[in-house]
Amino acid sequence: MEQSEQEVVTPLPKPAALEDVDPAAAAAAETTGTSVFHTDGISIYYGSFRAVTNVSLTVYENEITAFIGPSGCGKTTVLRTLNRMNDLVAGARVEGDVRYRGASLYAKDVSPTAVRRRIGMVFQKPNPFPKSIYDNVAYGPRINGIRNKGKLDEIVERSLHQAALWDEVKNRLNKSGLGLSGGQAQRLCIARTLAVEPDVVLMDEPASALDPIATGKIEDLMHEIKSQYTIVIVTHNMQQATRVSDRTAFYSVLVNPESDTRTGTLVEYGPTQQIFEDPQDPRTQAYVTGRMG
Repeated sequence: MEQSEQEVVTPLPKPAALEDVDPAAAAAAETTGTSVFHTDGISIYYGSFRAVTNVSLTVYENEITAFIGPSGCGKTTVLRTLNRMNDLVAGARVEGDVRYRGASLYAKDVSPTAVRRRIGMVFQKPNPFPKSIYDNVAYGPRINGIRNKGKLDEIVERSLHQAALWDEVKNRLNKSGLGLSGGQAQRLCIARTLAVEPDVVLMDEPASALDPIATGKIEDLMHEIKSQYTIVIVTHNMQQATRVSDRTAFYSVLVNPESDTRTGTLVEYGPTQQIFEDPQDPRTQAYVTGRMG
């Protein structure tokens, strides 16, 4: 079963020859990029409560995609669906189709653990383990069976370099990760995520608790690593979305006055410049201009 699970979440092989590619599909891929995630009409439930309804979008390879919208609109719920984190919530379920590189992410023979090895997540609040800086970064590789000290040293240094943290901590790798500043701790968590070499990095408001200088470092880091990873970020900061993202998805809340229930939905999705400068939906325009909170 484990072999089957691994195969399901392995990226699909590229066609062996150009002749194998449909010309129209090749032209579309050249224009829009390679699809990493595709959701088709998904609704997300917690028990009988429908938290999100009818979300369809495509996330593209080596891009930064931002999810924006007011509190309670479901953007974090959708983000957590992309690596099956909602599976950990009792009563949570997804209706509709979620595909990762063409494979069904919620097929019965897909292991959520295998999914999370390929699709890492950085949470809103930095959460270093009560271990040394070195052991924080080496934790994932060790879980995956790497025991060679030289290999672990290489992974730790590479990951800390990628997270723009190496120069700040290289002389205190044996010190506790809990002693780092907020911005350093968040970059340590990013290094810990990168250490297992994921395909995708999901970020749930990674800079919301940080000062402007630390936020700038996180944003610079995202730009530096997007050539190697696909990034999806949830942010309440619209200026941040305009600075870092290639595409933006705006979510809003639907209110049913009869039942007094609220559910999140995707209103508009497109290139970030278009979403902020020429939105097609009046709800998007109201939000990005500050007329709707």
